[in-house]
Amino acid sequence: MKQYPPYLDLQPVMSVQGTVRLPGSKSISNRTLLLAALAEGETLIKDLLASDDTLVMLNALQKLGVHWEQQGSSQDYLVKGCAAAFPQHHADLFMGNAGTAIRPLVAALAVLGGDYTIHGVPRMHERPIGDLVDALNHAGAQIAYTGQAGYPPLHIQRGHIHAQRLQVKGNVSSQFLTALLMASPLMAKTYDVRIEVLGELISKPYIEITLNLMQRFGVTVEREGWQAFVIRKGQRYVSPGVIHVEGDASSASYFLAAGAIAGGPVRVEGVGRDSIQGDIRFAEALEKMGAVITRGENWIEARSGGVLQAIDMDFNHIPDAAMTIAIAALYANGTTTLRNIASWRVKETDRLSAMATELRKLGAQVEEGADYMTVTPPAQIQPASIATYDDHRMAMCFSLASLDGKARRGAAMRILEPHCVAKTFPDYFQVFAQIHHEELF
Repeated sequence: MKQYPPYLDLQPVMSVQGTVRLPGSKSISNRTLLLAALAEGETLIKDLLASDDTLVMLNALQKLGVHWEQQGSSQDYLVKGCAAAFPQHHADLFMGNAGTAIRPLVAALAVLGGDYTIHGVPRMHERPIGDLVDALNHAGAQIAYTGQAGYPPLHIQRGHIHAQRLQVKGNVSSQFLTALLMASPLMAKTYDVRIEVLGELISKPYIEITLNLMQRFGVTVEREGWQAFVIRKGQRYVSPGVIHVEGDASSASYFLAAGAIAGGPVRVEGVGRDSIQGDIRFAEALEKMGAVITRGENWIEARSGGVLQAIDMDFNHIPDAAMTIAIAALYANGTTTLRNIASWRVKETDRLSAMATELRKLGAQVEEGADYMTVTPPAQIQPASIATYDDHRMAMCFSLASLDGKARRGAAMRILEPHCVAKTFPDYFQVFAQIHHEELF
């Protein structure tokens, strides 16, 4: 992995073509690490994502006394499960800005008990966790805020989980429900546990990932639609032995969009038609815009089908990948509307505001609402210096504005602080350069 300079200049790119092997899924990687740590037996995790967010989880587990070993220089890790009892009952845990790490871990620690302090980077202390903490404290946990109420940092002490019925709001982050689901077998030793969702549940495909992985570790969850989930008593996590991490479907969106914008074909390997990740449905949005999409068992391919067409679509199910559609909209005929994306505001940055600000630099007309965005492309994309807000997806998205599309040409892009891609895809810009056959460094 190369070190990035303070900024990266991308020149206009006429066409793209090639095959990309995706890094492992962040969502699957961090869930799998925690489940392997809580399980009975040893788990060999193959193709774990190498990124800042997974390193945060690995380091936290190590501080909790969980033993893991990287297999040589590969991305395969052997995790020795602690059978639902972390060896270290006192720890100070730094969680960076990794939502997929902090939220499930908080729930597990609250149920298992101990004396733990949990904190992160300043932006993590602005990302809400109150709905999860409320649900756990109402069930008998003892979690206190040591900063602003509703947000990390947190102090977790030994409580006494007694509730058989938990309730959590579903409209801020699906990670709160994921955290309760993953911790539920730790509660359900002598009684069934029922988790009820209050209101609309966003990002449902991420809950599908959670349920799928829990089942691989031996725990079955009974569902009542998206409103309630029941975990029968006596279930426990047991290692499946070996588990493979799929390629990251959110990361796939940039390369599929590149193929749709600038000719292609561009093929991504590591996800396919049977992926457990909801973000593969990003390809359906590209199809609606007129791209030609082909799917295989372990790959998806995109190429241009002519000038892209504007769409009006609800993106509640794939909020991360939806950011890439906002960039594809620069190359479309007409005004594209992205709806039901309020969750953008509580991500690594306020992505609704950040995307609107940077898209306007390119000459686009943008309307920003509480939970929607419209993008009307300019006659010509303007060169710009793109602020990334320490948000990996901002950096990766705006690299695509350097591409030449059927309707309009791309422009020179200066990506500030490109190192932020290390959160999920440290080598992103090297891989992006490969599909247009240029060297960046």
